[in-house]
Amino acid sequence: MTGKLLIDVVRCYSPSEQEGPAVAYLVEWMQGHGFQAAIDAAGNAVGWRGPDDAPHTLLLLGHIDTVPGEIPVRVEDGRLYGRGSVDAKGSLCAFAEAVAQAVLPPDLRVIVAGAVEEEIATSRGAHYIRDRYAPDLCIIGEPSGAGRVTLGYKGRLLVDYALERPMVHSSRPEPSVGALGAAFWQAVLAWADQQNAGAGRAFEQIIPRLNGINTTSDGFREALAMTVGFRLPPRLTPDDVLGAISEFAAPDAALHGYSQVRAYQAEKNNALVRGMLAAIRAQGAQPGFVLKGGTSDMNTVGERWSCPIIAYGPGDSDLDHTPHEHLELAEYAQSVATLRHLIEYLNLNGR
Repeated sequence: MTGKLLIDVVRCYSPSEQEGPAVAYLVEWMQGHGFQAAIDAAGNAVGWRGPDDAPHTLLLLGHIDTVPGEIPVRVEDGRLYGRGSVDAKGSLCAFAEAVAQAVLPPDLRVIVAGAVEEEIATSRGAHYIRDRYAPDLCIIGEPSGAGRVTLGYKGRLLVDYALERPMVHSSRPEPSVGALGAAFWQAVLAWADQQNAGAGRAFEQIIPRLNGINTTSDGFREALAMTVGFRLPPRLTPDDVLGAISEFAAPDAALHGYSQVRAYQAEKNNALVRGMLAAIRAQGAQPGFVLKGGTSDMNTVGERWSCPIIAYGPGDSDLDHTPHEHLELAEYAQSVATLRHLIEYLNLNGR
């Protein structure tokens, strides 16, 4: 039954850094369904089919971890409810089922990887895989909808702003650290508006977000702790943004940038995209493209591998991380059939 694997893997609650039981289950399933499979040194689930010396390799990179928050797993009205059903065990399990069912072309090796720690800043699983493989083609497992192909993800930057000063009487004109933090945030918003002038699509815009702000005092000194997040378009690197906003900080403030990820946008004139569009049409759907405002393992591996790369998987990404996350099992089955068609009819001549 298409969907049993997904239901069982979703039942293995696996927030980041607690993926072990889900990884073990998926590896055992792959070993029983025509794969060679193992847990690698980073803790990823990795399975492969096809000759080791095949001239072409397709790597299907999903992630098996989820954000925290256990949702009771149940199937109602053809929908699977549970943490990770959409983000992104649906995509990963569709990879595994499609590869298990497919008749592989003789010149193709297919690897399915369920990476750990995608939902936290380390991305340990994807970094390990990035440094040990060099595929000819790659599909990232993230929800796009069974009829759509994701071509890009925005970049990311987090910035901690810290400021500490001696207390002064409230009657004095010197601004408080809270007021200075508010002024910094307003300057960031004004700068972002300036940067976004003329940028029509959301994917081309920088999106700042005030993630947290707090002031404290011990009666002698007052302190500000503030975190600002940015979603970045391809034209701006994390270093570009950190350098620009540093000009708005108080001279004695400390700025710390981290969780820095560059945006990535893939090409669409290649054999992988053409094959995926044909596979979607073969299931009676009209294909479309999407660019995402978040990040994924596409950002991690895309520039290093320099191969055709897309993201694909069933589900509505608006349900990611929500308490009512669920996936239509019919859409899941459609994505399995789409991926199987892609693999069986993939034409790598002139890619």
